[in-house]
Amino acid sequence: MKSSAGTNAVKRRFRFDIWDVMIHLVLIVASLACTLPFIHVVAKSFSDDAFVIANKVYLWPEGFTAQAYEKIFADDSILRSLYVSVLITVLFTILGMIVTICAAYPLSRKQLKGRTLLTFIFVFTMYFHGGIIPDYMLMNSLGMLDSIWSLILPLSFSAFNLLILRSSISSSIPVSLEESARIDGAGHFRILLNIVLPLCKPILATLSLFYAVGRWNAYQDALFYIKQNTDLRPLQLKLYYLVIQATESFQLESTQVELSNPEVLKASVVVFATLPIVCVYPFIQKYFVRGTMLGAVKE
Repeated sequence: MKSSAGTNAVKRRFRFDIWDVMIHLVLIVASLACTLPFIHVVAKSFSDDAFVIANKVYLWPEGFTAQAYEKIFADDSILRSLYVSVLITVLFTILGMIVTICAAYPLSRKQLKGRTLLTFIFVFTMYFHGGIIPDYMLMNSLGMLDSIWSLILPLSFSAFNLLILRSSISSSIPVSLEESARIDGAGHFRILLNIVLPLCKPILATLSLFYAVGRWNAYQDALFYIKQNTDLRPLQLKLYYLVIQATESFQLESTQVELSNPEVLKASVVVFATLPIVCVYPFIQKYFVRGTMLGAVKE
C-alpha cells in the first residue's frame, strides 16, 4: 500500500512538473514575441544607415549612432507636437476619469431609480455607433474642427471603463460603510470623495492608464479633425506624416528631419513616441495589477 501511494504521488508530482514547464515555456515564448520586435526597432534606430540597408541589424545596433534622435530633437515642430500630445493626454485623462466617476458611482447605488435602463443605454453605445462620417459632421456643426477640444471631448467617456468602475465600487464598498457615513450626516459627495475614491485607488489608476494609453496612441481623429491648424497636430500624427514622407519621397510636412534611409526614421520615431508612456507605466504598475484583480475573488 505504501509503495503504491508513493508511486501515485511521484506520478502526480511529475505530471504537475510537466505542466509547469509547459506553462513557463508558453509564457517565455509570448514574452519574447512581444519584446524582440521592439528591441529590433531600438537597435535599428541606433544603427548606421549602411548596416540597416544591408539588413545586418537584428537585436544589437551596428555602427552605433544617435544621428536620428539628434535630428528629431533638433526639429522644433516635433517637440511642439510632443507638448501637444502630453497636454491632450493629461486633459483627456482627467476629464475622462471625472465623467466616468460621476456616472459610475450613482449607477452602483441600489437606491437610484432607473439605473438598469441607464446602464442599458450606456451598454448600447458599445455595440452600435454612428460611424466616422456622422462624427465628422457633428464636429463640424459644433465648430470644433481645428480645435484642441475635438481631440479631447469625443472620446473622453468610455462605457467599458464605466462598467468596470461601477462593478468595482459595488463589490469593494460595503453597504454598511455607506450607511454608517449617512448616520454621521455625510452626503453623496462626501461619501464619494472621502470613502469611495480612497478605497478605489487601484481601479482608478488602472482606468487612468487605459485612458492615457488610448489617447496617446490615437491619431485617426487628429487626422480627420486637424487640417489647417498644424500647431495642434499631436506627436503620433506628426510622426505618421514623417514616415509617409520618408517612404513615398514627397513633401507632406514641413520638417528639418532628413535621413537617407526611411527605415531608420521609422524606427527612431516609433521609439520616440513609445518612450514617454513606457516611462510612466512602472510608476503605476502596482496599482494596475491590484486594479485588474479587484473583485476577482469572492469571499
